[in-house]
Amino acid sequence: MIRIYSAEEIELIRESSLLVGKTLAEVAKHIGVGVKTITLDNVAEEYIHSVGATPGFKGYEGFPYALCISINEVVVHGFPSDYELKEGDIVSIDCGVYKNGFHGDSAYTFAIGEVGEEKRKLMQTTKEALYKGIEQAREGNRVGDISYAVQSYCEAQGYGVVRELVGHGVGAHLHEKPDVPNFGRQGSGKRLRAGMVIAIEPMITMGTHRVRWAKDGWGVFTQDSLPAAHYEHDVVIGKNGADILSSFDEIEKVLAAKAV
Repeated sequence: MIRIYSAEEIELIRESSLLVGKTLAEVAKHIGVGVKTITLDNVAEEYIHSVGATPGFKGYEGFPYALCISINEVVVHGFPSDYELKEGDIVSIDCGVYKNGFHGDSAYTFAIGEVGEEKRKLMQTTKEALYKGIEQAREGNRVGDISYAVQSYCEAQGYGVVRELVGHGVGAHLHEKPDVPNFGRQGSGKRLRAGMVIAIEPMITMGTHRVRWAKDGWGVFTQDSLPAAHYEHDVVIGKNGADILSSFDEIEKVLAAKAV
């Protein structure tokens, strides 16, 4: 069953979604060469609790951390650890916040120090693909219209589009129907209706779209060990287009200030 949310419920989902962006902005203040990824997880969890919310991921199906931190060839679901970030790494950080009965879920890929042009282009294309998908998130369209927009944009530039992991509905539960793949045919899939809330999240690779799972059952790696990028927004379907509930603004303000 696909839930249609009321205006009041959507505002609560927006609050949780915006808190994810603020959490990732706190992480952005600390991220850099030599920083352990477990330190970033601690920063996020402390901030989430400080605003009266709880980490949406921690304990979800046994996941033990507040953040998924995925470095270079790790596509998603990487565990925070004692790994120290290195110059040239790219790091996808996925975060969930739960407050007032509703979830927010968003992801952003960070460059550590000086990152090569190939990785920067991968990050840029993945982020642009997210917004190509969002352009299709309007009442009357179908899920496949979002999927096709992401896939066609990325594959035209030679990138791989991961099949095994998809976007999803979000709201009262972290993962709801419908699934929102990043690949598919125009005009296929569930019809989009006003009030549906979905997480659109391109997971794009520099090489093959094929992946393999870590022995812990969580981390997902590119099969050819080439890098991947991941960006995610929560959006509500509207009659004239999508309303983006999450935000990258706070993150990018921090990154811009650090770059000066």
